[in-house]
Amino acid sequence: MDAIATQRPRAGRPTRAQAQARHAELLDAALDHFLDRGFELATVEAIAGSVNMTKRTVYARYPEKVALFRAAVRRAIELLAVTPERMAAAVVPDAEQTLVNIAHLRVDPISTPTGLKLQRIINTESYRFPDIFTLSFELGALPVIRFLADWLKAETAAGRLAIDRPMMAANVFTSMVVGGPVRLIVAGMIHAPEEIEDRIRYAVRLFLAGALPRP
Repeated sequence: MDAIATQRPRAGRPTRAQAQARHAELLDAALDHFLDRGFELATVEAIAGSVNMTKRTVYARYPEKVALFRAAVRRAIELLAVTPERMAAAVVPDAEQTLVNIAHLRVDPISTPTGLKLQRIINTESYRFPDIFTLSFELGALPVIRFLADWLKAETAAGRLAIDRPMMAANVFTSMVVGGPVRLIVAGMIHAPEEIEDRIRYAVRLFLAGALPRP
């Protein structure tokens, strides 16, 4: 009997990887609930139940619903942030294609299910939590804008472009080339990749027309 008992698997604490996976599952579920019901109507109890956790377990980590909300949004922002390696890979010999590639660094993540959910939550809840808009800009948009500004500065120094205010130009590019497609994607008015590509390329050509050196 004792020998049999010693052979039974014992329930132990989850491994670190398992705990991290469960935490990620919780935050993903929270993002879904906050999108579907809004911050006010989403409940910690419903979020916990959707991933088979107790409300007490969630509150042990996030004492308030707002803390869970911010953690879920931050995780989504960090997952979608563009790495330096991806930004560097966007640069090719052709200026137009480089700008198209850089635009896609910002547009493509919004086209993913997580990116779409995140953008809609930021749009609807940033009036209540302006910090999530700031965080999204600082971790998502700003690194790409700075990278683009550096590229514009280098291209101007090489005589291929004529940009006197690279950071301003990079911000204008983001509004002009990225902002339009993103708004249409979030509104559900544009889905086809070829239509997105056409809009980006058209806007890039307009931007380049004003950025090229004058004879």
